[in-house]
Amino acid sequence: MSEQHPGFRVQLEQQEGYAFRVRFDTEGVAELLTDEPPPLGQGGGPNPVRLLAAAVGNCLSASLLFCLQKSRVQGARVGATVTGSVERNERGRWRVAGMQVQIHVEGIAEEQRARLERCRDLFEEFCIVTESVRHGVPVEVHVTAE
Repeated sequence: MSEQHPGFRVQLEQQEGYAFRVRFDTEGVAELLTDEPPPLGQGGGPNPVRLLAAAVGNCLSASLLFCLQKSRVQGARVGATVTGSVERNERGRWRVAGMQVQIHVEGIAEEQRARLERCRDLFEEFCIVTESVRHGVPVEVHVTAE
């Protein structure tokens, strides 16, 4: 593993039914409760599909923000909405069929638009999660700016 991206460890412990307490290996990071929605679980927390969507959206947003900061774009704020679908595969098993990521950038001055355009061409390939997931799950990315 590299210095910047060492290995990681996430521990899960079943609580009740399909609810799991998730502990991260990062000091000071709160535990997380995950759960399946009814009828399997009680919906007491996000399920793995939603965690995957959050990971993709967060990684892409952070990657774009990093590029903007490296390009000296000041004051930009980045947010994202991830939508997706779950469908049965040829064997009847549920799988994430795809995700669409809508990234929204605010606070871009007109004179900084060219830098945003440059980052649009670069940022996706630096997102560890999305580029890893893309080998199995198609991910569409759309960027808008105001």
